[in-house]
Amino acid sequence: MKGLVIKNTGSWYTVLTDDGQLLDCKVKGNFRIKGIRSTNPVAVGDRVTVGEGNWITEIEDRRNYIIRKSINLSKQSHILAANVDQAMLIITVSKPETSTTFIDRFLASAEAYRVPVILIFNKRDILDEDEERLQQMMIQLYETVGYECHVVSAGTGEGVEELRPLLEGKITLLSGNSGVGKSTLINRLVPHANQRTAEISDAHNTGMHTTTFSEMIPLSPQLSPLTSGYLIDTPGIKGFGTFDMEREELTSYFKEIFEFSKQCKFSDCTHTHEPGCAVLKAVEDHYIAQSRYQSYLSMLDDKDENKYREAY
Repeated sequence: MKGLVIKNTGSWYTVLTDDGQLLDCKVKGNFRIKGIRSTNPVAVGDRVTVGEGNWITEIEDRRNYIIRKSINLSKQSHILAANVDQAMLIITVSKPETSTTFIDRFLASAEAYRVPVILIFNKRDILDEDEERLQQMMIQLYETVGYECHVVSAGTGEGVEELRPLLEGKITLLSGNSGVGKSTLINRLVPHANQRTAEISDAHNTGMHTTTFSEMIPLSPQLSPLTSGYLIDTPGIKGFGTFDMEREELTSYFKEIFEFSKQCKFSDCTHTHEPGCAVLKAVEDHYIAQSRYQSYLSMLDDKDENKYREAY
């Protein structure tokens, strides 16, 4: 029996079978996918085969996936979702503040696995003038690089309806730091979802996790999910450690750095110190933002196994 994994609670997987059944399934402890060291061999969005006793016996080849380093096991990865059409990264410039390093790490990982990303700037309604200016500067930066940006206030509903056409008929991964308002946004877009929300922790101005597992939510219960589309809700992320990225490949995951790198004197230029480096010149001349270049450098250093533990 074949089906789609629509929910992962850590030990159980809910599979929507092709004939419309919902099955609670498990995987055997030795179940592994060749070439991927992952804490969750089966991910939400996977197409699977379910055998006798509701055991998942096979995973179909993935079109793509979004992956990050596991929080506790530096040698292993955690797959956020598989077979997605796009990702929406929810960003807040305040309460909590999303760092550009976190954004850039997410974008680079999505580029590596060929997942288009739309940036959603949330909580516009609580920004003061300085924060509003900062948000505009960030939007200008990422639109210049080539990313689509939208501004919403999930709390008031402002701008939310403009997102709906972007979601129709697509499987969309929602991600972001804890506390950026993912659950509130989902409740606006899909009133029947009833996602739990939580206040921001005042002590550290950081979010508290309200989603504890990944889940695919149909955008409209009245229509076929393939017609209406799915949102994939994932637990909020405090840090985003990149996984299995080779230093030589990293340039191509930063769109603007890749463009300038074509003019470098040396084909194996790392863009850190080499003479005739067009990327360094572009940074110096402000054609590449300093924040983006610093994110690139931080990811070059990711071979240091403890790097990912920092709150990027």
